[in-house]
Amino acid sequence: MKELAYLNKYFIKYRWRLLLGILFVSLSNYFGVLQPQMIREGLDLVVQNIELYRLTEGFALQDRLFAILGQTLLFFGSLVLVLAVIMGLFMYLMRQTIVVMSRLIEYDLRKELFAKYEELDQSFYTRQKTGDLMARITEDVSKVRMYLGPGLLYGINLVTLFVMVVTAMISVSPRLTMYSLLPLPLLSLSIYYVSQLINTRSAIIQKQLGKLNALAQEVYSGIRVVKSYVQERAMGQLFARESEDYKDKSLKLARVDALFHPLMVVLIGFSTVLTVWIGGIQVAQGAITPGNIAEFVIYVSKLTWPVTALGWITSIIQQAAASQGRINEVLHTQPAIVNEVHDPRPIKGHIVLENVSFAYPGTERFALEGIELEIRPGQKVAILGHTGSGKTTLANLLVRLYDPTEGCIRLDGRDLRRHDLYNLRRRTGYVPQDGFLFSDTIRNNIAFGKPDATEEEIIEAARHAAIYDDIMQFPDGFDALIGERGVTLSGGQKQRVAIARALIKDPELLIFDDSLSAVDTRTEHQILGYLQEALADKTAIIITHRIFTSIEFDKIIVLDHGRIAQEGTHDELLHEEGYYARLWKRQQQEEETPISRP
Repeated sequence: MKELAYLNKYFIKYRWRLLLGILFVSLSNYFGVLQPQMIREGLDLVVQNIELYRLTEGFALQDRLFAILGQTLLFFGSLVLVLAVIMGLFMYLMRQTIVVMSRLIEYDLRKELFAKYEELDQSFYTRQKTGDLMARITEDVSKVRMYLGPGLLYGINLVTLFVMVVTAMISVSPRLTMYSLLPLPLLSLSIYYVSQLINTRSAIIQKQLGKLNALAQEVYSGIRVVKSYVQERAMGQLFARESEDYKDKSLKLARVDALFHPLMVVLIGFSTVLTVWIGGIQVAQGAITPGNIAEFVIYVSKLTWPVTALGWITSIIQQAAASQGRINEVLHTQPAIVNEVHDPRPIKGHIVLENVSFAYPGTERFALEGIELEIRPGQKVAILGHTGSGKTTLANLLVRLYDPTEGCIRLDGRDLRRHDLYNLRRRTGYVPQDGFLFSDTIRNNIAFGKPDATEEEIIEAARHAAIYDDIMQFPDGFDALIGERGVTLSGGQKQRVAIARALIKDPELLIFDDSLSAVDTRTEHQILGYLQEALADKTAIIITHRIFTSIEFDKIIVLDHGRIAQEGTHDELLHEEGYYARLWKRQQQEEETPISRP
């Protein structure tokens, strides 16, 4: 229950529903306990008057006595029926309070977990698998809801019914009550032992389910790679092995669950036998009436389902505890990137990196080391370097997806960590390397950068990103659905939609992380021409593997193994013997070499 204690704040939030639910459960059980007492009264009435009925045989009084006895039994029968209706009404109300409360808490918990996912920084996602995160917000939350709804409902029902029934039984015969409830300690010990097994195995099953979801999600996302490498059979076999492991672990839990029902039936049956046996002896001794035996048998019968459900409730609680533990792992994770200030002021784009070094969490090797760099407002800066030189890492630091391990990044004279994080990102147009697109329309993907954008702004952004003509070729134009991750678009089209999404923000700072690699030269000139002219007063950082000739950069940075190897203008770097000059010569040769055709 330690893990489930996190849910107490929700119980406080919905305390009135919970308290009303407890009241309705208590009232339902109260009227349910009255039923056996009415049956006892009716049965005792018959037993007490049966001898009198026989003595009046042959007399007219016998018919009169029979009619009175029948009317009395009808009264008690009707009373039992009325009590059943009242009990059913309160059962309906208790479900409308407690079960509805569980649904509301499920909604709140899932919303809180999703918000936590959005709050956590990039380093968290590098350590986690997407499928496992999905399992926590779906299967795990659903298992917690089972505890909040049916588990809590039947648990309260068990406690209140047990207290009322045992109180009523003791008031009749403490001795008979003791014998009737004699199997319960054995039942408690059995539940304690089996619940330990359930808890352990539930945690193992949930962990395996997360692993299974992660594997399936990776296959779905990479289905084109799987098919192109003809690995359908291999991935199917891997999924089958993991599914077999999940099945085996689930069956082990099912075997433990299967022990409960037969155990309950045997123990409740034993209670009934003891009730009839000891009760019969007490009737013969005159301690109780025959109606009391019937009353006790009904009481034991009423305890059958709650006590039988005790094992099921225990299983639900143990599984919910295991699931809530996995949820708590995420909810208690503290993000490394936090927003400490609220200051929605405009930014000018003056960037200074002071001896910045960075190593990704869990690694000891620096991706960037000793970076000293200044970018003035309105400057256009290109960052080049071979794969793994630290270009993308630098972009991640500038939009504060990570904080530097050493050193300091200043924006407009202030440490980047002292800027309003959300204001920084709202005023930065960042086009990441992968150019992620949502499974939605082209219009909504572009407007994601500015949700309140007008139609004219969306069209203008598409024109600046040189994607407008391509969009108009689709039958539905801007309303065309692009599939998951933009699967229906080419690589260049995806990049340009991502660029349009950044441009529509009209950002003060623009960062392109190798986002022109899949576009042709004409399109490249069109996009860079817009940056050169329309965004002349904006700071722009373009990370690339090639040299652009259609834009005049104020500064070009060459990274090599996480360090700045060269820095200067195009002309200055051409006069140096280094990476930039070699790249320029190689690029010129490729452009001058005619393409041979078969």
